[in-house]
Amino acid sequence: MDQADGLRRLMDLTSEGIHPSLIVPSESEDISPQRFPKVISVTSGKGGVGKTNVVANLAYAFTQLGKKVLVIDADLGLSNIDVLLGLSPRYTIEHFFKREKTLSEILIKGPGGMSILPASSGVSDLAHLDETQKLFLLNEIDSLSDHIDLLLIDTGAGISSNVLYFNLVAQESIVISTSEPTSITDAYALMKVLFKQFKKKDFQLLINLVPSDEEAKEVYKKISRVADRYLASLSIHYLGFIPIDEKLPVAVKQQRPVLEAFPKAPSSRRLFGVAKLLLEQPKKTQTPGGLQFFWKQFLSYSSQRNL
Repeated sequence: MDQADGLRRLMDLTSEGIHPSLIVPSESEDISPQRFPKVISVTSGKGGVGKTNVVANLAYAFTQLGKKVLVIDADLGLSNIDVLLGLSPRYTIEHFFKREKTLSEILIKGPGGMSILPASSGVSDLAHLDETQKLFLLNEIDSLSDHIDLLLIDTGAGISSNVLYFNLVAQESIVISTSEPTSITDAYALMKVLFKQFKKKDFQLLINLVPSDEEAKEVYKKISRVADRYLASLSIHYLGFIPIDEKLPVAVKQQRPVLEAFPKAPSSRRLFGVAKLLLEQPKKTQTPGGLQFFWKQFLSYSSQRNL
């Protein structure tokens, strides 16, 4: 049985009301090891913290470091990254779920040669994927894994089912916060939900739009102190900060990554440093790759709660 046949069987079973956590691939459905991209989600508890801008610049930095990058705009009903980069996709994720196009037909090229899977704009039906749609999407993403080194997922903000889902299938989750009290509170709330409901224990915290490392570390300490008190086994790693920089809004108006438009700007140097640090970190999951990895992640959280 090939991968497509296996997926059709899964979709048939889930449509019959059989929960995915009860469906176990047989040996005949086993998938041979293939190239295994590093999967990183970039997420936030609230909007307006510069998350998508961070994603665009990290993706550009990765391409400059010689990596093949796929960016998924996972705020599926509200497209962002294509607008930020001045791109006009002909097709979007909506065409994929309508079975009109494959993912490879939807992908567009962005700065540095990154590939982008664009979301739809103003499509409320995509705000909450059902489990069959999730399986369908995971399988198609898996079919692209031989051609990429890094999969960067720009999630929506908050704690919707889609946000939780994309964080759970990622090996690494980067939480973006600013120094604003609501941003700090919501960043902690997001990690709390992922930890308490789905046992996700490891997060990386990147503080955006602050004037100094000292202020960024104060934000990190505030979140860490609360986590240590109420979520003892939660691990939050300080990934660094992106400074307030006059070049950032200029690059946004130009619809270009600041790293491309102003490579020597303070924010550019920090973003490039974060990208290098992420590449130096070892993959936490040593699964052979492909759909086997996504199976493990998907079944792990599906058995705990139906997203």
